[in-house]
Amino acid sequence: MSQLDPLPKELPFRIISKTVGRGAYASIKKAIPLDSSSPVFAVKLIHKGYATKHGRISAKQLAMEVSLHSHIGQHPNIIEWFASGEDAIWRWIAMEYAEGGDLFDKIEADVGVREDIAQIYFLQLVGGVSFMHSKGVAHRDLKPENILLSQDGSLKLADFGMATMFEYKGQRKTSSTLCGSPPYIAPEILACGRVDKRAPNSAKYSPDLVDIWSCGVILFVLLVGNTPWDEPSSTSWEFGEYVKTSGKSSDPLWERVPLEALSLLRGMMSVDPQKRFTFAQIRQHPWYTRHNPLLTIDGRILDPIALATKMLENLRIDLSHIPTTKHTYLPTSHDPTIDSGLNAGRFSSTQPEAPVTPIVDKDWDWEAPVLRSRALPSSLPTGSYNARRMLLDSLADEPSMSQFSQMPGPSMTLTQQARRFRDICPPESLTRFFSHVPSAHIIQMLSDALHQLNVPLAPVTPNPNSSPIVTIKIRAVDGRRQSLHGEICVDRQPLPDGFEVLDIRFVKIKGDPLEWRRFFKKVVVLCKDGVYVPEA
Repeated sequence: MSQLDPLPKELPFRIISKTVGRGAYASIKKAIPLDSSSPVFAVKLIHKGYATKHGRISAKQLAMEVSLHSHIGQHPNIIEWFASGEDAIWRWIAMEYAEGGDLFDKIEADVGVREDIAQIYFLQLVGGVSFMHSKGVAHRDLKPENILLSQDGSLKLADFGMATMFEYKGQRKTSSTLCGSPPYIAPEILACGRVDKRAPNSAKYSPDLVDIWSCGVILFVLLVGNTPWDEPSSTSWEFGEYVKTSGKSSDPLWERVPLEALSLLRGMMSVDPQKRFTFAQIRQHPWYTRHNPLLTIDGRILDPIALATKMLENLRIDLSHIPTTKHTYLPTSHDPTIDSGLNAGRFSSTQPEAPVTPIVDKDWDWEAPVLRSRALPSSLPTGSYNARRMLLDSLADEPSMSQFSQMPGPSMTLTQQARRFRDICPPESLTRFFSHVPSAHIIQMLSDALHQLNVPLAPVTPNPNSSPIVTIKIRAVDGRRQSLHGEICVDRQPLPDGFEVLDIRFVKIKGDPLEWRRFFKKVVVLCKDGVYVPEA
Protein backbone atom coordinates (compact mmCIF):
# COMPACT_ATOMS: atom_id res chain seq x y z
CA MET A 1 0.00 0.00 0.00
CA SER A 2 0.91 3.66 -0.13
CA GLN A 3 3.73 5.04 1.97
CA LEU A 4 1.44 7.96 2.85
CA ASP A 5 -2.29 7.30 2.59
CA PRO A 6 -3.53 3.74 2.08
CA LEU A 7 -6.64 3.30 -0.02
CA PRO A 8 -9.81 2.42 1.90
CA LYS A 9 -9.82 -1.22 3.06
CA GLU A 10 -13.53 -1.85 3.39
CA LEU A 11 -14.71 -1.35 -0.17
CA PRO A 12 -17.91 -3.01 -1.48
CA PHE A 13 -16.11 -4.06 -4.69
CA ARG A 14 -12.80 -5.49 -5.85
CA ILE A 15 -10.29 -3.30 -7.73
CA ILE A 16 -8.89 -5.24 -10.72
CA SER A 17 -6.53 -2.80 -12.44
CA LYS A 18 -3.84 -0.22 -12.01
CA THR A 19 -4.66 3.37 -12.93
CA VAL A 20 -6.59 3.59 -16.21
CA GLY A 21 -7.26 7.32 -16.04
CA ARG A 22 -6.57 10.45 -14.08
CA GLY A 23 -9.31 12.81 -13.12
CA ALA A 24 -9.03 15.71 -10.79
CA TYR A 25 -6.96 14.93 -7.72
CA ALA A 26 -7.96 11.31 -8.31
CA SER A 27 -7.13 7.97 -9.82
CA ILE A 28 -9.55 5.98 -11.98
CA LYS A 29 -9.36 2.20 -11.64
CA LYS A 30 -11.46 -0.69 -12.90
CA ALA A 31 -13.45 -2.78 -10.42
CA ILE A 32 -15.93 -5.65 -10.21
CA PRO A 33 -18.50 -6.71 -7.58
CA LEU A 34 -17.17 -8.77 -4.66
CA ASP A 35 -19.26 -11.79 -5.65
CA SER A 36 -19.05 -11.65 -9.44
CA SER A 37 -16.62 -11.10 -12.33
CA SER A 38 -19.03 -8.73 -14.06
CA PRO A 39 -19.94 -6.04 -14.73
CA VAL A 40 -16.65 -4.17 -14.93
CA PHE A 41 -17.09 -0.58 -13.80
CA ALA A 42 -14.89 2.44 -13.03
CA VAL A 43 -14.06 3.74 -9.58
CA LYS A 44 -12.86 7.30 -9.07
CA LEU A 45 -10.77 7.51 -5.90
CA ILE A 46 -10.54 11.11 -4.69
CA HIS A 47 -8.00 12.16 -2.08
CA LYS A 48 -10.05 14.79 -0.22
CA GLY A 49 -7.16 16.65 1.39
CA TYR A 50 -5.19 16.89 -1.85
CA ALA A 51 -8.29 18.02 -3.75
CA THR A 52 -9.06 20.90 -1.43
CA LYS A 53 -5.41 21.98 -1.16
CA HIS A 54 -4.26 21.69 -4.80
CA GLY A 55 -7.46 21.41 -6.82
CA ARG A 56 -8.80 24.79 -5.67
CA ILE A 57 -12.07 23.08 -4.83
CA SER A 58 -14.01 22.95 -1.56
CA ALA A 59 -15.19 19.95 0.42
CA LYS A 60 -18.73 21.14 -0.34
CA GLN A 61 -18.04 20.99 -4.09
CA LEU A 62 -16.68 17.44 -3.71
CA ALA A 63 -19.91 16.39 -2.04
CA MET A 64 -21.90 18.28 -4.68
CA GLU A 65 -20.25 16.26 -7.49
CA VAL A 66 -21.67 13.04 -6.01
CA SER A 67 -25.05 14.57 -5.26
CA LEU A 68 -25.58 16.08 -8.71
CA HIS A 69 -24.19 13.11 -10.66
CA SER A 70 -26.60 10.78 -8.86
CA HIS A 71 -29.46 13.30 -9.28
CA ILE A 72 -29.07 13.44 -13.07
CA GLY A 73 -30.04 9.80 -13.53
CA GLN A 74 -29.63 7.53 -16.55
CA HIS A 75 -29.08 8.73 -20.09
CA PRO A 76 -27.26 6.94 -22.95
CA ASN A 77 -24.84 9.87 -23.37
CA ILE A 78 -23.95 10.43 -19.71
CA ILE A 79 -21.62 8.27 -17.62
CA GLU A 80 -23.96 6.53 -15.19
CA TRP A 81 -23.46 6.94 -11.43
CA PHE A 82 -23.68 3.69 -9.44
CA ALA A 83 -22.68 4.35 -5.82
CA SER A 84 -20.32 6.34 -3.62
CA GLY A 85 -18.75 6.30 -0.18
CA GLU A 86 -15.96 7.83 1.87
CA ASP A 87 -13.66 7.53 4.85
CA ALA A 88 -11.61 10.22 6.61
CA ILE A 89 -9.17 10.53 3.69
CA TRP A 90 -10.86 9.23 0.55
CA ARG A 91 -14.09 9.64 -1.34
CA TRP A 92 -14.89 7.06 -3.98
CA ILE A 93 -17.44 7.12 -6.79
CA ALA A 94 -18.39 3.95 -8.67
CA MET A 95 -19.61 4.65 -12.19
CA GLU A 96 -19.94 3.29 -15.69
CA TYR A 97 -16.62 2.41 -17.37
CA ALA A 98 -16.16 4.08 -20.77
CA GLU A 99 -14.67 1.19 -22.76
CA GLY A 100 -14.07 3.29 -25.88
CA GLY A 101 -11.67 5.69 -24.16
CA ASP A 102 -11.41 9.42 -24.90
CA LEU A 103 -13.26 10.75 -27.95
CA PHE A 104 -10.67 13.41 -28.75
CA ASP A 105 -7.81 10.91 -28.57
CA LYS A 106 -9.23 9.59 -31.88
CA ILE A 107 -9.36 13.03 -33.55
CA GLU A 108 -6.49 14.46 -35.58
CA ALA A 109 -5.19 17.80 -34.38
CA ASP A 110 -5.63 20.60 -36.96
CA VAL A 111 -7.76 18.28 -39.10
CA GLY A 112 -10.85 17.27 -37.12
CA VAL A 113 -13.22 14.53 -38.27
CA ARG A 114 -15.48 14.03 -41.29
CA GLU A 115 -18.65 16.10 -41.19
CA ASP A 116 -20.91 13.06 -40.72
CA ILE A 117 -18.85 11.91 -37.71
CA ALA A 118 -18.86 15.43 -36.24
CA GLN A 119 -22.65 15.48 -36.55
CA ILE A 120 -23.00 12.11 -34.78
CA TYR A 121 -21.08 13.32 -31.75
CA PHE A 122 -22.67 16.75 -31.75
CA LEU A 123 -26.15 15.20 -31.69
CA GLN A 124 -25.12 12.97 -28.79
CA LEU A 125 -23.47 15.89 -26.97
CA VAL A 126 -26.66 17.93 -27.28
CA GLY A 127 -28.67 14.92 -26.11
CA GLY A 128 -26.60 14.49 -22.96
CA VAL A 129 -26.30 18.16 -22.03
CA SER A 130 -29.98 18.95 -22.69
CA PHE A 131 -30.96 15.98 -20.50
CA MET A 132 -28.81 17.37 -17.68
CA HIS A 133 -30.45 20.75 -18.12
CA SER A 134 -33.90 19.14 -17.95
CA LYS A 135 -32.89 18.00 -14.46
CA GLY A 136 -31.85 21.56 -13.53
CA VAL A 137 -28.13 20.74 -13.65
CA ALA A 138 -25.45 22.52 -15.72
CA HIS A 139 -22.02 20.94 -16.33
CA ARG A 140 -19.91 24.16 -16.55
CA ASP A 141 -16.76 22.28 -17.60
CA LEU A 142 -17.59 20.94 -21.07
CA LYS A 143 -14.35 20.29 -22.98
CA PRO A 144 -12.66 17.40 -24.77
CA GLU A 145 -11.08 16.02 -21.58
CA ASN A 146 -14.56 15.29 -20.23
CA ILE A 147 -15.97 13.50 -23.28
CA LEU A 148 -15.56 9.72 -23.35
CA LEU A 149 -16.84 6.86 -25.50
CA SER A 150 -18.72 3.62 -24.79
CA GLN A 151 -17.64 0.26 -26.22
CA ASP A 152 -19.92 0.85 -29.24
CA GLY A 153 -18.53 4.35 -29.86
CA SER A 154 -21.33 6.41 -28.30
CA LEU A 155 -20.45 9.69 -26.57
CA LYS A 156 -20.45 9.79 -22.77
CA LEU A 157 -20.26 12.99 -20.70
CA ALA A 158 -18.04 12.68 -17.63
CA ASP A 159 -16.63 14.63 -14.66
CA PHE A 160 -19.29 16.57 -12.79
CA GLY A 161 -16.87 18.26 -10.40
CA MET A 162 -17.88 21.74 -11.58
CA ALA A 163 -21.60 20.99 -12.06
CA THR A 164 -24.20 23.18 -10.39
CA MET A 165 -27.95 23.19 -9.86
CA PHE A 166 -29.23 26.19 -11.83
CA GLU A 167 -32.95 25.47 -11.52
CA TYR A 168 -34.97 23.86 -8.75
CA LYS A 169 -38.77 23.81 -8.46
CA GLY A 170 -39.06 26.53 -11.07
CA GLN A 171 -36.57 28.87 -9.36
CA ARG A 172 -33.50 29.80 -11.45
CA LYS A 173 -30.09 30.58 -9.98
CA THR A 174 -27.16 32.42 -11.56
CA SER A 175 -23.49 31.85 -10.77
CA SER A 176 -20.30 33.88 -10.43
CA THR A 177 -17.74 31.05 -10.09
CA LEU A 178 -14.85 31.16 -12.56
CA CYS A 179 -14.60 27.62 -13.84
CA GLY A 180 -13.81 25.68 -16.98
CA SER A 181 -10.98 25.77 -19.50
CA PRO A 182 -10.37 29.20 -21.14
CA PRO A 183 -10.62 28.11 -24.81
CA TYR A 184 -14.05 26.54 -24.12
CA ILE A 185 -15.69 28.96 -21.68
CA ALA A 186 -18.22 31.66 -22.50
CA PRO A 187 -17.10 35.33 -22.31
CA GLU A 188 -19.54 36.14 -19.50
CA ILE A 189 -17.61 33.78 -17.20
CA LEU A 190 -14.45 35.85 -17.71
CA ALA A 191 -16.45 38.98 -16.91
CA CYS A 192 -17.00 37.61 -13.40
CA GLY A 193 -13.27 37.72 -12.80
CA ARG A 194 -13.04 41.44 -13.60
CA VAL A 195 -15.47 42.77 -11.00
CA ASP A 196 -15.72 43.03 -7.25
CA LYS A 197 -17.92 40.11 -6.19
CA ARG A 198 -18.89 41.97 -3.03
CA ALA A 199 -20.59 44.69 -5.08
CA PRO A 200 -24.41 44.44 -5.03
CA ASN A 201 -24.67 44.23 -8.85
CA SER A 202 -21.58 42.12 -9.49
CA ALA A 203 -21.43 40.11 -12.71
CA LYS A 204 -23.15 36.73 -12.84
CA TYR A 205 -23.95 34.24 -15.57
CA SER A 206 -26.57 31.61 -16.37
CA PRO A 207 -24.88 28.18 -16.05
CA ASP A 208 -27.09 26.54 -18.69
CA LEU A 209 -26.24 29.21 -21.28
CA VAL A 210 -22.49 28.86 -20.80
CA ASP A 211 -22.90 25.11 -21.50
CA ILE A 212 -24.45 25.93 -24.88
CA TRP A 213 -21.48 28.16 -25.75
CA SER A 214 -19.09 25.32 -24.82
CA CYS A 215 -21.05 22.88 -27.01
CA GLY A 216 -20.50 25.31 -29.89
CA VAL A 217 -16.75 25.42 -29.32
CA ILE A 218 -16.64 21.61 -29.13
CA LEU A 219 -18.48 21.37 -32.48
CA PHE A 220 -15.94 23.80 -33.97
CA VAL A 221 -13.10 21.58 -32.69
CA LEU A 222 -14.73 18.44 -34.11
CA LEU A 223 -14.92 20.07 -37.54
CA VAL A 224 -11.56 21.86 -37.58
CA GLY A 225 -9.27 20.11 -35.06
CA ASN A 226 -8.47 23.30 -33.17
CA THR A 227 -10.14 25.80 -30.85
CA PRO A 228 -11.15 29.17 -32.34
CA TRP A 229 -9.18 31.17 -29.71
CA ASP A 230 -7.09 31.00 -26.53
CA GLU A 231 -9.91 32.54 -24.54
CA PRO A 232 -12.95 34.72 -25.37
CA SER A 233 -11.47 38.05 -24.24
CA SER A 234 -9.92 41.22 -25.64
CA THR A 235 -6.45 39.66 -25.23
CA SER A 236 -7.26 37.26 -28.10
CA TRP A 237 -6.99 38.62 -31.66
CA GLU A 238 -9.11 35.71 -32.97
CA PHE A 239 -11.95 36.43 -30.53
CA GLY A 240 -11.74 40.18 -31.20
CA GLU A 241 -12.04 39.48 -34.93
CA TYR A 242 -15.05 37.21 -34.30
CA VAL A 243 -16.83 39.93 -32.30
CA LYS A 244 -15.90 42.75 -34.69
CA THR A 245 -17.22 40.84 -37.73
CA SER A 246 -20.36 39.52 -35.96
CA GLY A 247 -19.14 35.96 -36.30
CA LYS A 248 -17.89 36.30 -39.89
CA SER A 249 -14.23 36.06 -38.96
CA SER A 250 -11.45 36.25 -41.55
CA ASP A 251 -9.42 33.76 -39.48
CA PRO A 252 -8.48 30.86 -41.81
CA LEU A 253 -9.79 28.35 -39.26
CA TRP A 254 -13.35 29.54 -39.88
CA GLU A 255 -12.95 29.02 -43.62
CA ARG A 256 -12.70 25.27 -42.99
CA VAL A 257 -16.11 25.09 -41.26
CA PRO A 258 -18.83 23.66 -43.58
CA LEU A 259 -21.03 26.50 -44.83
CA GLU A 260 -24.25 25.06 -43.38
CA ALA A 261 -22.70 24.73 -39.91
CA LEU A 262 -21.54 28.37 -39.71
CA SER A 263 -24.92 29.85 -38.73
CA LEU A 264 -25.35 27.12 -36.10
CA LEU A 265 -21.99 27.97 -34.54
CA ARG A 266 -22.73 31.70 -34.58
CA GLY A 267 -26.07 31.09 -32.88
CA MET A 268 -24.56 28.91 -30.17
CA MET A 269 -21.60 31.26 -29.68
CA SER A 270 -23.58 34.48 -29.52
CA VAL A 271 -21.62 36.87 -27.31
CA ASP A 272 -24.95 38.13 -25.93
CA PRO A 273 -26.23 35.23 -23.77
CA GLN A 274 -29.85 36.34 -24.25
CA LYS A 275 -29.53 35.90 -28.02
CA ARG A 276 -27.77 32.56 -27.76
CA PHE A 277 -29.52 29.56 -29.33
CA THR A 278 -31.65 27.37 -27.11
CA PHE A 279 -31.60 23.59 -27.53
CA ALA A 280 -34.95 23.86 -29.32
CA GLN A 281 -33.39 26.21 -31.89
CA ILE A 282 -30.33 23.96 -32.22
CA ARG A 283 -32.53 20.93 -32.94
CA GLN A 284 -34.38 22.82 -35.67
CA HIS A 285 -31.22 23.95 -37.47
CA PRO A 286 -30.68 22.47 -40.96
CA TRP A 287 -27.18 21.19 -40.11
CA TYR A 288 -28.53 19.37 -37.05
CA THR A 289 -31.36 17.77 -39.02
CA ARG A 290 -29.33 16.92 -42.15
CA HIS A 291 -29.38 13.29 -43.30
CA ASN A 292 -26.49 11.23 -41.91
CA PRO A 293 -25.70 7.89 -43.62
CA LEU A 294 -23.86 6.70 -40.48
CA LEU A 295 -27.04 6.82 -38.34
CA THR A 296 -30.18 4.68 -38.26
CA ILE A 297 -33.64 6.26 -38.60
CA ASP A 298 -33.94 6.43 -34.81
CA GLY A 299 -30.53 8.10 -34.44
CA ARG A 300 -28.35 5.16 -33.38
CA ILE A 301 -24.90 4.45 -34.86
CA LEU A 302 -25.54 2.18 -37.83
CA ASP A 303 -22.20 0.32 -37.87
CA PRO A 304 -19.86 0.98 -34.91
CA ILE A 305 -16.97 -0.94 -36.52
CA ALA A 306 -17.24 1.10 -39.74
CA LEU A 307 -17.34 4.28 -37.62
CA ALA A 308 -14.18 3.27 -35.73
CA THR A 309 -12.45 2.47 -39.02
CA LYS A 310 -13.33 5.88 -40.49
CA MET A 311 -12.05 7.63 -37.35
CA LEU A 312 -8.71 5.82 -37.44
CA GLU A 313 -8.33 6.68 -41.15
CA ASN A 314 -8.08 10.35 -40.17
CA LEU A 315 -5.13 9.85 -37.80
CA ARG A 316 -1.86 10.29 -39.69
CA ILE A 317 1.78 10.93 -38.78
CA ASP A 318 4.10 11.99 -41.58
CA LEU A 319 7.61 11.08 -40.46
CA SER A 320 9.08 13.15 -43.29
CA HIS A 321 7.46 16.30 -41.90
CA ILE A 322 9.79 18.64 -40.02
CA PRO A 323 8.08 20.02 -36.85
CA THR A 324 7.52 23.75 -36.80
CA THR A 325 9.65 25.74 -34.39
CA LYS A 326 7.02 28.51 -34.20
CA HIS A 327 5.82 27.18 -30.86
CA THR A 328 7.99 25.66 -28.16
CA TYR A 329 6.64 24.20 -24.94
CA LEU A 330 7.63 26.78 -22.37
CA PRO A 331 8.33 25.35 -18.93
CA THR A 332 5.81 25.84 -16.14
CA SER A 333 6.69 26.59 -12.53
CA HIS A 334 9.08 24.24 -10.78
CA ASP A 335 6.67 24.17 -7.85
CA PRO A 336 4.55 21.07 -8.56
CA THR A 337 1.56 22.56 -6.76
CA ILE A 338 1.35 25.75 -8.82
CA ASP A 339 -0.10 26.15 -12.28
CA SER A 340 1.83 28.94 -13.99
CA GLY A 341 -0.09 28.96 -17.26
CA LEU A 342 -1.87 32.01 -18.64
CA ASN A 343 -4.78 31.63 -16.24
CA ALA A 344 -2.96 30.54 -13.12
CA GLY A 345 -5.14 30.81 -10.04
CA ARG A 346 -8.14 32.22 -11.89
CA PHE A 347 -10.30 29.18 -12.39
CA SER A 348 -11.76 26.41 -10.33
CA SER A 349 -10.41 23.27 -11.91
CA THR A 350 -11.42 19.64 -12.05
CA GLN A 351 -8.05 18.67 -13.53
CA PRO A 352 -4.95 17.95 -11.41
CA GLU A 353 -2.46 20.78 -11.12
CA ALA A 354 0.58 18.53 -11.15
CA PRO A 355 1.59 15.03 -12.17
CA VAL A 356 1.87 14.04 -8.52
CA THR A 357 -0.56 12.86 -5.86
CA PRO A 358 -0.14 11.91 -2.22
CA ILE A 359 0.18 8.36 -3.53
CA VAL A 360 3.61 7.15 -4.55
CA ASP A 361 3.22 3.38 -4.62
CA LYS A 362 2.78 0.96 -7.51
CA ASP A 363 -1.00 0.94 -7.05
CA TRP A 364 -0.98 4.20 -8.96
CA ASP A 365 1.10 3.03 -11.90
CA TRP A 366 -0.56 3.28 -15.28
CA GLU A 367 -2.22 0.14 -16.56
CA ALA A 368 -0.07 -0.99 -19.49
CA PRO A 369 -2.04 -2.16 -22.54
CA VAL A 370 -1.38 -5.71 -23.71
CA LEU A 371 -0.34 -6.32 -27.32
CA ARG A 372 -3.04 -7.83 -29.51
CA SER A 373 -0.56 -9.49 -31.83
CA ARG A 374 1.27 -12.35 -30.13
CA ALA A 375 1.09 -15.37 -32.46
CA LEU A 376 4.46 -16.76 -33.53
CA PRO A 377 4.35 -18.26 -37.04
CA SER A 378 4.89 -21.95 -36.32
CA SER A 379 6.50 -22.62 -39.71
CA LEU A 380 9.47 -20.37 -38.96
CA PRO A 381 12.60 -21.62 -37.18
CA THR A 382 12.85 -20.25 -33.64
CA GLY A 383 15.12 -17.24 -33.34
CA SER A 384 15.58 -16.75 -37.08
CA TYR A 385 15.77 -13.28 -38.64
CA ASN A 386 12.58 -13.98 -40.60
CA ALA A 387 10.76 -15.02 -37.43
CA ARG A 388 11.71 -11.74 -35.75
CA ARG A 389 10.73 -9.76 -38.85
CA MET A 390 7.28 -11.41 -38.97
CA LEU A 391 6.78 -10.87 -35.26
CA LEU A 392 7.57 -7.17 -35.62
CA ASP A 393 5.37 -6.89 -38.70
CA SER A 394 2.51 -8.35 -36.66
CA LEU A 395 2.56 -5.05 -34.73
CA ALA A 396 0.79 -3.58 -37.76
CA ASP A 397 -2.40 -5.00 -36.26
CA GLU A 398 -2.06 -2.77 -33.19
CA PRO A 399 -4.60 0.11 -33.48
CA SER A 400 -1.98 2.78 -32.73
CA MET A 401 0.17 1.59 -35.65
CA SER A 402 -2.41 2.64 -38.25
CA GLN A 403 -1.29 6.28 -37.94
CA PHE A 404 2.15 5.30 -39.30
CA SER A 405 0.79 3.23 -42.18
CA GLN A 406 1.14 4.34 -45.81
CA MET A 407 -2.48 3.28 -46.29
CA PRO A 408 -4.90 5.20 -44.01
CA GLY A 409 -6.90 3.23 -41.47
CA PRO A 410 -6.47 0.04 -39.43
CA SER A 411 -5.00 -3.14 -40.89
CA MET A 412 -7.31 -5.51 -42.75
CA THR A 413 -6.63 -8.20 -40.11
CA LEU A 414 -7.68 -5.87 -37.29
CA THR A 415 -10.83 -4.84 -39.14
CA GLN A 416 -11.80 -8.43 -39.95
CA GLN A 417 -11.29 -9.60 -36.36
CA ALA A 418 -13.12 -6.64 -34.78
CA ARG A 419 -16.46 -7.37 -33.13
CA ARG A 420 -17.11 -3.96 -31.60
CA PHE A 421 -15.97 -0.32 -31.77
CA ARG A 422 -13.40 -0.69 -28.98
CA ASP A 423 -11.60 -3.49 -30.85
CA ILE A 424 -10.45 -0.83 -33.34
CA CYS A 425 -10.57 2.32 -31.17
CA PRO A 426 -9.32 1.02 -27.79
CA PRO A 427 -9.72 2.64 -24.37
CA GLU A 428 -5.97 3.20 -24.10
CA SER A 429 -4.50 6.27 -25.77
CA LEU A 430 -3.34 6.17 -29.38
CA THR A 431 -0.43 8.50 -28.53
CA ARG A 432 1.94 5.56 -28.62
CA PHE A 433 4.69 4.10 -30.81
CA PHE A 434 6.98 1.08 -30.84
CA SER A 435 10.75 0.99 -31.20
CA HIS A 436 13.20 -1.73 -32.17
CA VAL A 437 16.35 0.15 -31.09
CA PRO A 438 18.07 -0.34 -27.70
CA SER A 439 16.34 1.39 -24.80
CA ALA A 440 19.31 3.70 -24.11
CA HIS A 441 19.11 4.96 -27.71
CA ILE A 442 15.38 5.75 -27.69
CA ILE A 443 15.64 7.45 -24.28
CA GLN A 444 18.42 9.67 -25.63
CA MET A 445 16.33 10.43 -28.74
CA LEU A 446 13.37 11.40 -26.57
CA SER A 447 15.57 13.62 -24.38
CA ASP A 448 17.04 15.36 -27.44
CA ALA A 449 13.57 15.91 -28.94
CA LEU A 450 12.24 17.42 -25.72
CA HIS A 451 15.28 19.70 -25.54
CA GLN A 452 14.60 20.89 -29.12
CA LEU A 453 11.01 21.68 -28.16
CA ASN A 454 12.18 23.56 -25.05
CA VAL A 455 10.40 21.13 -22.72
CA PRO A 456 12.06 21.15 -19.28
CA LEU A 457 13.47 17.74 -18.48
CA ALA A 458 14.52 16.56 -15.03
CA PRO A 459 17.38 14.04 -14.95
CA VAL A 460 16.11 10.53 -15.63
CA THR A 461 17.72 7.30 -14.54
CA PRO A 462 16.63 4.33 -16.64
CA ASN A 463 16.40 0.96 -14.92
CA PRO A 464 16.63 -1.79 -17.55
CA ASN A 465 15.24 -4.31 -15.08
CA SER A 466 12.14 -2.36 -14.04
CA SER A 467 8.76 -1.85 -15.63
CA PRO A 468 8.59 0.76 -17.02
CA ILE A 469 12.27 1.15 -17.86
CA VAL A 470 11.92 4.91 -17.44
CA THR A 471 9.16 7.48 -16.93
CA ILE A 472 9.80 10.99 -18.27
CA LYS A 473 7.57 13.62 -16.64
CA ILE A 474 6.27 16.42 -18.88
CA ARG A 475 5.22 19.80 -17.49
CA ALA A 476 4.81 22.53 -20.08
CA VAL A 477 2.53 25.18 -21.57
CA ASP A 478 0.79 24.33 -24.84
CA GLY A 479 0.07 26.38 -27.97
CA ARG A 480 -3.05 27.88 -26.34
CA ARG A 481 -1.01 28.84 -23.25
CA GLN A 482 -2.69 26.21 -21.07
CA SER A 483 -0.96 23.71 -18.80
CA LEU A 484 0.08 20.42 -20.39
CA HIS A 485 1.16 17.68 -18.01
CA GLY A 486 1.85 14.03 -18.64
CA GLU A 487 4.35 11.21 -18.76
CA ILE A 488 6.32 9.36 -21.42
CA CYS A 489 6.63 5.73 -20.35
CA VAL A 490 9.25 3.55 -22.01
CA ASP A 491 8.51 -0.11 -21.38
CA ARG A 492 9.12 -3.54 -22.85
CA GLN A 493 6.44 -5.51 -24.61
CA PRO A 494 7.30 -9.21 -24.82
CA LEU A 495 6.73 -10.95 -28.12
CA PRO A 496 6.46 -14.75 -28.31
CA ASP A 497 9.58 -16.90 -27.95
CA GLY A 498 11.64 -14.35 -26.08
CA PHE A 499 11.53 -11.46 -28.54
CA GLU A 500 10.61 -8.03 -27.22
CA VAL A 501 9.91 -4.55 -28.52
CA LEU A 502 9.96 -1.19 -26.76
CA ASP A 503 6.55 0.38 -26.16
CA ILE A 504 6.65 4.18 -25.81
CA ARG A 505 3.37 5.53 -24.41
CA PHE A 506 2.54 9.23 -24.01
CA VAL A 507 0.10 9.39 -21.08
CA LYS A 508 -1.71 12.70 -20.62
CA ILE A 509 -2.46 13.77 -17.06
CA LYS A 510 -3.72 17.30 -17.61
CA GLY A 511 -4.45 19.32 -20.70
CA ASP A 512 -6.31 19.38 -23.98
CA PRO A 513 -6.16 16.00 -25.81
CA LEU A 514 -5.56 17.70 -29.18
CA GLU A 515 -2.66 19.73 -27.76
CA TRP A 516 -1.24 16.50 -26.28
CA ARG A 517 -1.52 14.85 -29.70
CA ARG A 518 0.28 17.78 -31.36
CA PHE A 519 3.05 17.43 -28.80
CA PHE A 520 3.20 13.65 -29.36
CA LYS A 521 3.49 14.05 -33.15
CA LYS A 522 6.32 16.57 -32.86
CA VAL A 523 8.31 14.29 -30.56
CA VAL A 524 7.68 11.23 -32.74
CA VAL A 525 8.93 12.97 -35.90
CA LEU A 526 12.06 14.14 -34.07
CA CYS A 527 12.62 10.51 -32.97
CA LYS A 528 11.76 9.01 -36.36
CA ASP A 529 14.97 6.96 -36.61
CA GLY A 530 13.87 5.03 -33.56
CA VAL A 531 10.20 4.56 -34.57
CA TYR A 532 9.27 1.10 -35.82
CA VAL A 533 7.13 1.21 -38.96
CA PRO A 534 6.09 -2.12 -40.56
CA GLU A 535 7.32 -2.61 -44.10
CA ALA A 536 4.70 -1.93 -46.77
